[in-house]
Amino acid sequence: MLVGTKLAYIDVYKIDADFEGLPDFLLTQGYGEICMNSKQGNTGSLLKKKGKIAAMTGMLGLAVMSSAVAADWSDTFVGYREGGNFKEPGSKSTDIHKDILSFTHVSGYKYGSNFFTADFLASDSNDPVNGNGGGAQEVYAVYRHQLSLGAVSGSSFAFGPVKDMAITAGIDLNSKDDAFSSRVRKFVLGPTFKFDTPGFLDVSLLLRTEQNNNAYVNKTVTFDPTYGVSIAWGIPLKSINSKFDGFIDYIGPKGKDGFGFETKAETLARTYLMYDLGSLGSKPGTFYAGVGYEYWKNKFGGNDNSYGDTTAIMIALEAHL
Repeated sequence: MLVGTKLAYIDVYKIDADFEGLPDFLLTQGYGEICMNSKQGNTGSLLKKKGKIAAMTGMLGLAVMSSAVAADWSDTFVGYREGGNFKEPGSKSTDIHKDILSFTHVSGYKYGSNFFTADFLASDSNDPVNGNGGGAQEVYAVYRHQLSLGAVSGSSFAFGPVKDMAITAGIDLNSKDDAFSSRVRKFVLGPTFKFDTPGFLDVSLLLRTEQNNNAYVNKTVTFDPTYGVSIAWGIPLKSINSKFDGFIDYIGPKGKDGFGFETKAETLARTYLMYDLGSLGSKPGTFYAGVGYEYWKNKFGGNDNSYGDTTAIMIALEAHL
């Protein structure tokens, strides 16, 4: 999962909890979006339950901040978005309201770039915590590292509209305290085509592996490896002091889910049109406000009976540090 912004480099400490048997290079590179879902409930209790994810997040955060010292460029910002038309697998036709607080860091170095984001999501009671004690809470972490083939080799990989190629590696992690108790572990690897446009436009062709927990059947499901296409962009709109950011992830079918149903292709798209409020004063590029849109078809590869399709408009804010 990407947002529309530059990518940046970061070294990530190896996390060995829950990852025995996975390749070391996947364990030492991650991609993070972190979410905490709930308008109600005890945050301290959530963090206690999700100690491993919280520890991982802390180490990623330390690595992010330390990477800024060696980076050629960097940008760190906090964001907030909210909307009332989210869906979750199993939620049927019920609309779910979510408040989402995010932390994002991007930076670049001589040979590549890294993107890291941490979202904290809070659902209302239509997405209940396990035991019906208020809204569910979720942690979702996403990270991507790009290694520039042109920078590493010293040769040009430009052709047509493509200015460079890169190798992308990354990881998604999540944990949620609803009845399903998802614990996503996704790993991706593949080439990225970097297009010559204002801002940036990246298209990645990825090999994807995934594990997830299914508390309804009390087991962890290891899905078949599959393919994915990821598109991420960040386009400045200078004439209106704005920017257009976003990403689209398309993930192919990955075998059977925990219920024994064949999974279906999954599509997640998220876009933002953000106005530069700082341009009204003396700090352009610092504060943004705007609208976002999220479309999520067949979340986690769910079948037609899962009712997990989101079409949500969001209000979004950003403050760059």
